[in-house]
Amino acid sequence: MPEEKPEEMVEQFQVYQQQLQSVLIQKESLKMQNLEVDRAVEELSKTNQKTAYKITGQIMISKPVEELKKDLTETKEAIELRIKGLEKTEERMVNKLKELQEKLKDVIKE
Repeated sequence: MPEEKPEEMVEQFQVYQQQLQSVLIQKESLKMQNLEVDRAVEELSKTNQKTAYKITGQIMISKPVEELKKDLTETKEAIELRIKGLEKTEERMVNKLKELQEKLKDVIKE
């Protein structure tokens, strides 16, 4: 296997850093969505109303509160799965960055 040039390694390191930053931004966005879903479920749990409104596209639709809670719970589960996937990706990227960093340190020492 041919040895990588330091310039290529630095470039690869920068690419991984950018990808990691993108993953972290996506993860943070999903966490915010998750909080919003939690608040919505909490508000629906407090209400004595039998129906509530859901915004779909540019219209509001009246739906039973229990159905909305079920929809929100499913949305929350999907968000949590995506967050877990991003966390695994983040872990792989961090490990790759550490590996590249060590290789770069070795190359610089030479």
